[in-house]
Amino acid sequence: MMKRSFSLLVAVVMGGNILFAQSVEQGKKFFYYERWKSAKDVFEKVLSANPNNIEAVYWLGQTLLAQKDSIGAKNLYSKLLQQNGNAPLVMAGIGQIELMEGKTNDARQRFETAITLTKGKDVDVLNAVGRANVNARLGDANYAIEKLNLATQVKGFKDPETFLIMGDAYRKLIDGGSAVTSYNKAFALDNKLAAAKYKIGRVYLTQNNADYFLPAFEEAIQIDPAYSPAIYQLFYYWYYHDVNKAAGYLDKYIANADAGDEVEYLKTDFTYAKGDFSGARTKAQQLIHQYGDKVAPRMYRMVAYTSDTLGDLTTAKQAMNTFLTKADQDDIKPADYEELALINSKIPGNEQEAFMNLQQAVAKDTVIDNKVKYINKAAALAKKLGDRKQEANWLGVAYKLKTNPSQTDLYNWGMANYQAGNYVTADSLFCGVYQSKYPDQIYGYLWCSRAKAAQDDSVNTNGYAVEAWKTLAEKAKQIDSVKFKSQIVSSYFYLVQYYNDIKKDRETALSYVNKILETDPTNADAIRVKGILEKAGQRQQGTQPARPRTNGNAAGSGGAKSSGGK
Repeated sequence: MMKRSFSLLVAVVMGGNILFAQSVEQGKKFFYYERWKSAKDVFEKVLSANPNNIEAVYWLGQTLLAQKDSIGAKNLYSKLLQQNGNAPLVMAGIGQIELMEGKTNDARQRFETAITLTKGKDVDVLNAVGRANVNARLGDANYAIEKLNLATQVKGFKDPETFLIMGDAYRKLIDGGSAVTSYNKAFALDNKLAAAKYKIGRVYLTQNNADYFLPAFEEAIQIDPAYSPAIYQLFYYWYYHDVNKAAGYLDKYIANADAGDEVEYLKTDFTYAKGDFSGARTKAQQLIHQYGDKVAPRMYRMVAYTSDTLGDLTTAKQAMNTFLTKADQDDIKPADYEELALINSKIPGNEQEAFMNLQQAVAKDTVIDNKVKYINKAAALAKKLGDRKQEANWLGVAYKLKTNPSQTDLYNWGMANYQAGNYVTADSLFCGVYQSKYPDQIYGYLWCSRAKAAQDDSVNTNGYAVEAWKTLAEKAKQIDSVKFKSQIVSSYFYLVQYYNDIKKDRETALSYVNKILETDPTNADAIRVKGILEKAGQRQQGTQPARPRTNGNAAGSGGAKSSGGK
């Protein structure tokens, strides 16, 4: 009888362990789907039955971290380690907390101790070490990859999670190719693993490559229609591109997500997408009041965007600044700084803040085209404010960022410097870069001449622009003597004035008058000046040469009066 009772007791205990294991697995499944509330409920139930279930403690801590409750996670892990100092999985968890607190040396010691206790043979522990170093901002992605590779060498290894975390580590290193390779290895181990396709999509989402990330997200939900993270990404993509398509994905997300605050946030977002800005703002403000400090910071962002649209700039600025203060850095988008810049640019006296906001957007964005977009907005604002020096600085940054800057880009950069009075820089751009890159375009020669002339104490006093004016005249004749007739004439007039007034060389001055008349035989100013110079030449030697008077408009017809072109 006693033997039978013992056997029954063993069966109950073993059955209980199986039940706990199944419950932990169910919680991990909810975690996989990013259903944090459901995952937390499951893990807490497991621990209420068995407070010493180390795996449940670890995963409950991870769930709390996903819910931004690092204090709760730390308390949970610390309590378990006080009771059981040799729990390697939880050691990895507390190491993650220490990384978040900036205690990198302490964290590394925790990781190494956990690995040593399991002799480097426990894949779950090695995964936990990798996960910690990926998720914590101060984590070492290369160290994570090293330990994850160690996991793949464990006998009988077949855990796709290892390759998922490894892919995340490569993403942290901005090595998209290696990340995709790792995710594909995970999928090879489990062809039902929607997360692998989803994470591949995240790589291409970072690159803003819709041709690749959209199919990847779609493939993820084809593999597993309940995989809500991919549904969420598809909702947000179509949220900005097609509100009708977004509606369908929102319905799918709500059907596969935990009821609660996140669903309410999405409904608020969709209200905005439909164009009901007042309704979206009211809903966001209600949620801020309802959830208080626990509200998702992006509701403040919603208030900011809608208030800007509704013309309430004071509320918009306050809300956006609150969002930027409360939100995690990973949740802040470059476009948020762009929006704050837009708000500040509309408030008189806040323009300098707008420039700072755009600089933050440039620093945060990884896509060159986006960086250039923000820079061009800053340049446009500087131009609007009449700050040509700052405009020139911004355009210079944009030009240097572009892989293949255009002729217009170079022209605008050079012109901004010229108009800012940065004549030496304008000289180097038009006389050097522009003429070299576009030798058959008139504008390099035209603005080169003007930039050099502007560097003289007065018009041609030092003769610094003489050769440039000669080159302009010759190039204008070569390129199109009819179209650029005024540039040819104005160049020769400058040379007439220089040789007669400064060099006292009447003969050379007269030769340039004749060149004017070759180009424009009826030019009244040239005819008049020629008469003056010829009469002066007939005077007795030693007589001071007469200074020819030229019509300012004629002499400058191709000079300062011409705006050039793009």
